[in-house]
Amino acid sequence: MLSMIGIQRTIIFVSVSMIITSCFHPNPPKVIPAITRDTLKYTYQAIKERADDCGNKPDSGCSVARISYPVFDGQGSLNDSVVNKILCLFDAHPDKDLQTRAKHFIEEYQAFKKAKKHSALPFSLHLYGLVVRQDSSLLTLETGGSTFSGNAHPIDQTMFTNWNATTQKQIELGDILVTGYLPKLTKVADSIFRKNENLKDTSSLARDYFFKGNKFSLNNNFLITPLGLRFLYNEYEIKPYAAGTTNLFIPYTSIKTLLKPHTVISQYIK
Repeated sequence: MLSMIGIQRTIIFVSVSMIITSCFHPNPPKVIPAITRDTLKYTYQAIKERADDCGNKPDSGCSVARISYPVFDGQGSLNDSVVNKILCLFDAHPDKDLQTRAKHFIEEYQAFKKAKKHSALPFSLHLYGLVVRQDSSLLTLETGGSTFSGNAHPIDQTMFTNWNATTQKQIELGDILVTGYLPKLTKVADSIFRKNENLKDTSSLARDYFFKGNKFSLNNNFLITPLGLRFLYNEYEIKPYAAGTTNLFIPYTSIKTLLKPHTVISQYIK
């Protein structure tokens, strides 16, 4: 039989051994499912232009144009798509590139200030592209920003892009939903919208909304998520500016019969 001293030595030895083992053999890293790993390499690029009269003022006190966006390695079509979407924000006649866009914005401020013959309020432009999520076959992006150029208030805008990393093309609703999906999808979306807005099924949309013909409709600004489709209406799109943006989320569980098999969202459907 072990003596009391022997038992104590054994306990101490085991304890020390466990400590040493834990130092040299830490808990193994969590295994991340392949579909949730980033599959495309990218880095964020930044562009910034300040007006001549900024001097030593902070950005918050002078006219500044800022643009940030991801650039993907070896993905020419995707990079062109991201840049084009950012260029089209707040601009019906987009510039040829983002650097030019920033410079032109500052030039617009300087021309405005000169015409007014007095110190104008600082203009501001913030445009961005952001990777929301990517996995083995799907990349989702958000492009958007805010601008103020002497109007009554700043204007914000957010747009979504769903990109098939395999085909290197933008994903449309028709790529993931069955033929003739629109009437049924609209009916489901209308029901969710009315519930979110505390409206009855028979309530008119004429008074507080800007839907064409006072009839609910979906736009094409949607984001594919693991749980469903997220639609976004920007300021002024269906409501007054003061009401802000409107999000509408449609769970996959409510449109099971409309989902095509073997698409980029099949990985999310159980």
